[in-house]
Amino acid sequence: MSETTLYDKLGGEGAITAVVDYFYELVLADETVNHFFNNTDMEKQRKHQAKFFSFALGGPNQYTGASMAKAHAGMNLQEEHFKAIATHLHDALAHFGVGADEIYQVLAKVSTLKDDILHK
Repeated sequence: MSETTLYDKLGGEGAITAVVDYFYELVLADETVNHFFNNTDMEKQRKHQAKFFSFALGGPNQYTGASMAKAHAGMNLQEEHFKAIATHLHDALAHFGVGADEIYQVLAKVSTLKDDILHK
């Protein structure tokens, strides 16, 4: 019997899309990180992020974007920015009733990308 993926546990594509939409509401309201999105097509960004999260959490691979290192190159992201984004992801997942264990698993997956995102 195959193991249930985080993608499935969270509710699949519709749930991921809802979480991503709310996540960006939180991000864009936060002056610590919102300036990184000043010149970003947010509709495109939301769709792109939903595809990435879906793939990263064990769902279908529809992500065709750059590697995390390339996508964040030249942004001068710091630890405080990573923490703010992780907090908003936590809060978005919690907002939709995702359990603490699943939130921990999602954040653990995101943490594996930290060095690429911060160019460490």
